[in-house]
Amino acid sequence: MTLDPRLLRAFIAIADAGSFTLAAERLNMTQSTISQQLARLEETVGHLLIDRVLRPIRPTTAGERLLGYARRILALQHEAETALGDPAGATPVRIGVPEDVVNSAMAEVFGSFSKRHREIRLDVTAGLSRELTRRYRGGEFDIVIVKEQAAETDCRASFPEALAWFESADRQSEWPDPIPLVAFQPGGLYREAMFERIEGERRRWYIAFSGSSLHNVMVAVEAGLGLSLLPRGAAAGHRVRQYAPFGIEAPIVIAVYAWEKTGPVSELAEQMIAVLAARQQASEQS
Repeated sequence: MTLDPRLLRAFIAIADAGSFTLAAERLNMTQSTISQQLARLEETVGHLLIDRVLRPIRPTTAGERLLGYARRILALQHEAETALGDPAGATPVRIGVPEDVVNSAMAEVFGSFSKRHREIRLDVTAGLSRELTRRYRGGEFDIVIVKEQAAETDCRASFPEALAWFESADRQSEWPDPIPLVAFQPGGLYREAMFERIEGERRRWYIAFSGSSLHNVMVAVEAGLGLSLLPRGAAAGHRVRQYAPFGIEAPIVIAVYAWEKTGPVSELAEQMIAVLAARQQASEQS
């Protein structure tokens, strides 16, 4: 059984008006037309829906049961038409970023951009840089920010990121041999650089903690589970300190890539670059 919304609309108008004549006027149709539509609906459901003897006319018992459903069906139809007719969020822009890049300034850029471009929905994915790069090259992202040893020739902008070894600020003793390390899971950029450096120091080591996010890794370092190689900027607000015996570490690069060179996606990429530039300037001044 299929309930035609036009017939339901006629039925509701008749029930609400208590008159075929008044209902026809409200729907801007003739009385014969609205009577025909009601008859077609009654034939579809197999019940009389309006008691034509009473004055004013009223729904029958079956009509009263159908009336609530009819209102809900028309309300849902209107809701669906409104949603499909509104372009807000219809066009996705897919962005890949390292976890620590999405700060309040970057969130403000996303929020401001969304207000100016209601038709665009921002889909932001945080992850490890190598996986983000793979997915960007595969066409899964429109914009990506990644950390790498050297930027590719098609990057929109790049910034150096200083690295350092960190330990818990509460640690009072020297590290044992072998040294426990706190690392990202396999595939993390800092993880391999950390192994290369500590082996270059001719020190033995083992993984004491492996985390899937920067937050997890920082918490583990704060708790004294081991040493870790991390961005210097990530240490702010955490109870950690640089591990002086290993000295400084060669910086890596934060690079921005975007497929489109003009239009809203390019505009958003430039705004994200501006946030990274301000972040870099603040880091150099600290």
